[in-house]
Amino acid sequence: MHRFIARQPILDRFETVYGYELLFRPGMEEVGPALSGIPAGGTVSSATPAFAEFEEIIDGTRAFIKCPRQMLMEGRATEFPRDQVVLELPAAGEPDPEIVKACRELKEAGFTIALADLPTMGENPLAEYADIIKLDITASADRAQWLLIRKYRPRGTVFIADRVDTRAQFQAAAQQGYSYFQGQFFLRAAPYSNSEVAPVKLVYLLVLGAVTLPEIDLDEVARTIKHDLALSYKLLRFLNSARFALHSQVKSIRHALLLLGENELRKWIGLISVAALGEGGPPILVAMALIRAAFCESFAALVGEPKRQPDYFFLGLLSSIDVLLRRPMRVILGELPIAPDVSAALMGEKCPMHDVLETVLNYERGHWEQCSQLAKSLAIKEEKLCELHLQALRWSHELTHAQEEEAAEVKS
Repeated sequence: MHRFIARQPILDRFETVYGYELLFRPGMEEVGPALSGIPAGGTVSSATPAFAEFEEIIDGTRAFIKCPRQMLMEGRATEFPRDQVVLELPAAGEPDPEIVKACRELKEAGFTIALADLPTMGENPLAEYADIIKLDITASADRAQWLLIRKYRPRGTVFIADRVDTRAQFQAAAQQGYSYFQGQFFLRAAPYSNSEVAPVKLVYLLVLGAVTLPEIDLDEVARTIKHDLALSYKLLRFLNSARFALHSQVKSIRHALLLLGENELRKWIGLISVAALGEGGPPILVAMALIRAAFCESFAALVGEPKRQPDYFFLGLLSSIDVLLRRPMRVILGELPIAPDVSAALMGEKCPMHDVLETVLNYERGHWEQCSQLAKSLAIKEEKLCELHLQALRWSHELTHAQEEEAAEVKS
């Protein structure tokens, strides 16, 4: 069965991922029974293959899953793994005794309960069982939210600010006492910097420019890489790793570049460069850039342009480069010799490349209707998007975890 599942990150004050709210396409309310192979409080690894991708989607964090009344009344919420899921219950209106009883039983069974949109006035019996309260910060006055936080936080309840879509809202919510934040704020660029790219990061921008040329000058790329010891080390370590199983060690930068091949060289340099340029910023930004890159790349063959995979890869990879560098997109693109239609798409101009990027972004946000319409315009079966998205997630996770392991080895 094809499952249209997107995820929206919930970040802490340091903008690291606490969990993901899973966004299901309408008509997928049967998500609960898909876990019928799990004993109450068990783990997803024992689930039926139909939902085996669950752990890959949450990547070691927690999944926030909305629980409508029907799911609660039928007891399907107990089929989720208690250590990996936060059950999100609507708190608007007066709950009836059956809902309160179901909530109490879930709490007693060890589940984490989140209440969404708890009214800022009056009492709600569900609040007694809530570990987390999520509030739409645009739906009530700041003082009303502050009073609610002051009332429940001494009990150990933590608060999530929802609909946080600007940096100013994020900063204000943090000052009010919210612990976690959900919204698009981390994808919004901080005030643009007038200064040039920091010298320590300049080499990555230079080498990124070298591999986005229509024809790569290997000697120029090799010379640029040699200027940065860290980049040289990463390249040689990458090629000498077990995944290549080479018979002899690679010691020359130029030899390393020849072994990679042009397409892999573009991808490797792009990945390393964007990761380095994103240092000091929210890790989720780099992770999302990697997912978008792989997702966009997979469209190349589907839209009849298999030889342009590198262009589609960079389309996704550079989609948030302005946020990473805190510089206007048009300025950055002016410094990179990427294909004109890729540049146009990143600037928001209407073209086939832009439709691909919009499809990826709408899937990411769980905007299913727009996603469906775009898939039709690209002549792609929308069911294929589920498979491609999951493949992109897997690839990103494997790459990120491999880099983390290598960094740990270096420290040790």
